Amino acid sequence: MGVYRGVTAVKYENGQGNDMSSRLIEVFLPDSRREQAEALLTDHPDVEAWYEPLFGQKLWIRIFVDQVNVEAIVDQFAQRFDEVEGFRLLILDVEATLPYLEIEAASASASLTDKLTPDIEDALDPRSTRVNRIEIYDQVAEGSQLSWVQIVMVLLSTAIAAIGILRDNQAVVIGAMVIAPLLKPNMALAVATTMGDTSFALRTLGTGLVGILIALGFSVVIGVAVPVNLESSEIASRLQVDWLDGVLAFASGAAGAIALTSEERSGLVGVMVSVALLPPLVVLGLLLGGGHWALALGAGLLVATNLICLNLAAITTLLVQDLRPQQRQDVPKAEKVTETAYGIWIGLLIGLVGIVMISRLNSIGPY
Repeated sequence: MGVYRGVTAVKYENGQGNDMSSRLIEVFLPDSRREQAEALLTDHPDVEAWYEPLFGQKLWIRIFVDQVNVEAIVDQFAQRFDEVEGFRLLILDVEATLPYLEIEAASASASLTDKLTPDIEDALDPRSTRVNRIEIYDQVAEGSQLSWVQIVMVLLSTAIAAIGILRDNQAVVIGAMVIAPLLKPNMALAVATTMGDTSFALRTLGTGLVGILIALGFSVVIGVAVPVNLESSEIASRLQVDWLDGVLAFASGAAGAIALTSEERSGLVGVMVSVALLPPLVVLGLLLGGGHWALALGAGLLVATNLICLNLAAITTLLVQDLRPQQRQDVPKAEKVTETAYGIWIGLLIGLVGIVMISRLNSIGPY
């Protein structure tokens, strides 16, 4: 422990860091709560903490911690001090640090298997790279709010997709995929479902439905105004659905959830392109606007397949990563909400499979 300029610095020994990213947690409390805060941090030997008294009997605590341990520390502070007046907790990303986080070295006499086993176990644990739930909530919060920016982005991406489809220009269609205005609401819905936050889920569901209706309505208008070229490969490729489309949507949903809950952003653009919620929706609108009702069925089934499998995959991935509510008493509610959502999505998937089979048997449209 050291003291300088009124700041007390504490390094909790016998811990270890790792090569993962780190966070700086800032906590503001009444100075009288210092001993309680120190007691909480003794449970986490792998952190460094600085305590600085502020004017007005306040205390400023800065905690340098590995990303993996952020959620446990935040939960403890929130449960202990949430009702305390003046309590505030901030989580800041740390771009770099010197000296480097310490890594506990394996004994020189240890076997190669003993040295590698902990690393392999950590690598295979899906919870080891997940960011804390507060950051996840913060990332998806934007997707739950309906704003003029989101509406404009839906309209613009719909226009881009429609132009690319009508001109049979794949590059332009991919541009609309990258904008991906419908992806965030679906990811937010999966998070809200897993956390059992029904109000957040309903708000997100409403935002997603509005986005879908805007894109569909605008596409119908374009289909009425502009002749639809049925020979376009961009249309023909979205007139039927098979099991591979479901696998693609499921894999894309899982990849999207992993990108959301980790710091792996390199594949996010690929996720946006692979999910491709907007192009089949635009094809559906164009065909409806052009009066091609039978052909529109295939595009509609593809839209439904993408939405259902995407949400099922995202919820499953979040559960595997052990995303749970902060308060233990909220866990049963979250489990019930998740089970209900699973039942709804699986029921819709079964109904979708039935419609596809019936349409093929009756040779409706392209089947």
